[in-house]
Amino acid sequence: MLHLSSPAEAKKWCASERRQKKTIGFVPTMGALHRGHLSLLDRARQENTACCVSIFINPLQFEDGHDFDAYPRNLNTDLSLLADNGCDMVFQGTLEQFFPEIDHHNSIPLIPAGHFGKGLEEEFRPGHLDGVRTIVDRLFKVVGESKAYFGEKDFQQTLVVSDLARAIGYPKVIVCPTVREASGLALSSRNSLLKAEQENEVIKIYQALLAAKKFWQQGERNPETLCRAMNDILEASTLVMEYAAIRDPENWSASPPYSHLNQAQALIAARMGNVRLIDNMRLDNETP
Repeated sequence: MLHLSSPAEAKKWCASERRQKKTIGFVPTMGALHRGHLSLLDRARQENTACCVSIFINPLQFEDGHDFDAYPRNLNTDLSLLADNGCDMVFQGTLEQFFPEIDHHNSIPLIPAGHFGKGLEEEFRPGHLDGVRTIVDRLFKVVGESKAYFGEKDFQQTLVVSDLARAIGYPKVIVCPTVREASGLALSSRNSLLKAEQENEVIKIYQALLAAKKFWQQGERNPETLCRAMNDILEASTLVMEYAAIRDPENWSASPPYSHLNQAQALIAARMGNVRLIDNMRLDNETP
């Protein structure tokens, strides 16, 4: 596996692969890799003839410097995992390398997240999705024509980056199912920050989503009732809830009624101590 230390080197590698008529699968990450990331890499390997991964903890998407500093970092372990799982190239970079035209990162103009960035994450993490869209724009331009793989756990983010890809004309964004522990807890790099005794509490996020799905499958379409089903479980836990919401996954509408919809998206964000957790579930008639 090739390990490159700059976006410029990665861009040359991707161009060389395309000249050889290879198709590129790209998995953008912030490191601290887990089975969820590896499932994205596996899908990329299945669908392409070359695969690359980025590891970059993007300061533009952290509104809290302490949160940025606390984000897990395991570079050596990450590189071993990628090499063992068939990654062809991994690249890193500094903010200055991604934005060479800017003198200081405080002056980097953020790209607005757009329609799909409104509400939920925007309310509790102002500027977060603007920061995501800004760095992903640069990552897409480094890798170029490709397929880019994202996990559905970050549902609102997948809508924002899909909208970005449509705007610039590439890559093809592939959204892959959330990978979960046996308990139902969605895999996340932040899970490593949880204490053992907190795990029985955080799985109530998954249980709350299941409750909303059960109500949906019984014919309930009132978003207030669906949210109450989630809130009843979350409020009985030690989690500090930020939101439990229902959205139309196609147009990001929060406006009822949902009676005409075959599906909706239930989304939750909550904190366990200093650890922020998000999850979501498609409300439809499929088995979870």
